[in-house]
Amino acid sequence: MRIITLNLNGIRSATSKGMLEWLPKQQADIVCLQELKAQLPDLTPEMRAPQGYHGYFHAAEKKGYSGVGIYARRQPDNVVEGMGIAEIDAEGRYLQADFGKLSVISLYLPSGSSGEERQAAKFRFLDYFAPHLEALKAEGREVVLCGDWNIAHKEIDLKNWKSNQKNSGFLPEERTWLSKVFDEIGWVDVYRQLHPEATGEAYTWWSNRGQAWAKNVGWRIDYQIATPGIAATAKGAVVYKEQRFSDHAPLTVDYDWSF
Repeated sequence: MRIITLNLNGIRSATSKGMLEWLPKQQADIVCLQELKAQLPDLTPEMRAPQGYHGYFHAAEKKGYSGVGIYARRQPDNVVEGMGIAEIDAEGRYLQADFGKLSVISLYLPSGSSGEERQAAKFRFLDYFAPHLEALKAEGREVVLCGDWNIAHKEIDLKNWKSNQKNSGFLPEERTWLSKVFDEIGWVDVYRQLHPEATGEAYTWWSNRGQAWAKNVGWRIDYQIATPGIAATAKGAVVYKEQRFSDHAPLTVDYDWSF
């Protein structure tokens, strides 16, 4: 089973850069999308359901903002839009698709980089989300959480870690929270499990400022985080950088799991 996660930074923008032509060649079973920046009426039939896929979306109420989606070769048994928390659900940040004993979730955590108000919203999200992660894990299902977490976990996960220790995305509180997800709640960072020492090849996001992409001054903030059972079946993980559809790169993981 192949799962891809990709922050599109706008599905219409990514489509104009060839994302939908690239997609069929990847032979993915499930594709998790973040930052649609579109409402459902804005989506063309090809964006809604690329050939061979069923499409599911949770858009933000605000136009041109946030939103998540899932493309799946197989129709899910159940789809859950949102977490049941008004502040989060209004921004279209959580979409869950259930396939038998497996759940795949497309997730888009808030960014706090625009100022104190959004950083406070990010911390509120983290406060809500930790108990949700505990409850998900306690259900006994296998779960893969795909998405833009907007947190680089460790120094190895971004180029300029020293100068970013007081910046959103690498704050001590954010990193501690993510450590809790792994070390206490018991989720697995699938890419890191397979590539414990990877640095530059692991980055998934580059600022549009300066020459971040050209110089590979990046951050690893897009993850596939899974329950231990399915995480143990992960056979390969790669960040795709041959083409650019967004300021993020797609992260692909192959699992030895029948879909």
